Amino acid sequence: MINWKDKMELKIPEGIQVNVDEYLITVKGKLGETLRNFKDKYAKVYKKDNSLIIAVSKENKFTNSIVGTWYSELNIVFKGVTEGFKYVMKIDFTHFPMRVSVRGNLLYIENFLGGKAPRIAKIKNCKVSVKGDKVTIEGIDKRDMGDTAANIERATYIKHFDSRVFQDGIYLLKGVNPDEL
Repeated sequence: MINWKDKMELKIPEGIQVNVDEYLITVKGKLGETLRNFKDKYAKVYKKDNSLIIAVSKENKFTNSIVGTWYSELNIVFKGVTEGFKYVMKIDFTHFPMRVSVRGNLLYIENFLGGKAPRIAKIKNCKVSVKGDKVTIEGIDKRDMGDTAANIERATYIKHFDSRVFQDGIYLLKGVNPDEL
C-alpha cells in the first residue's frame, strides 16, 4: 500500500463543478467543459470538500515538478471555463496578397507566395475568425488554442527562405492585449 502525502491544495472557485474519476478530471464552468488526464505513478489528484488536493507517494525534485505543473494546469483550466482565452495573429505579406478564410474546422490560406494550391490549417475545438489582417482565436482550452495557432503558423512556413527577407506568413502577436486591438 502506498502512503500518499498531501502536497498542495487548490481551492475550487465559485461557479465551477469538478468531477474526479480516477485519473480523469472534468471541469465545468459557465463557458463550457474541459477534460484533463492526470495519470502518474507518483502523484494523484483527489477532491476533498471544496478543493482539489495533489498528493505524492514520495517527495523529491521529480514529484515536486509534477505537483507544480498540475497546479498550474488546473489554474489555467479554471480560468478557461470562467473567462476564456483569446489569441491574435497577424497576416503579413509583402509579395503576394493572401486570402484567408475559415471553412468549418479548417483555415484556408490562398495565394500564399503566388501558389495555386491553398494551404490548410486544422482548427482544434476553438473559434477562429478573420477580420482584415488579424486572425482571432478564442476558446476555453489553452492547449487546443495553442495547437491551432501552431498549425496556422506551420501552414505558412517556407523552407530554405530567409525569414528576415521573406516575412510573408501568419504570426502570433506576443505581448499584445487582444482586447486593445
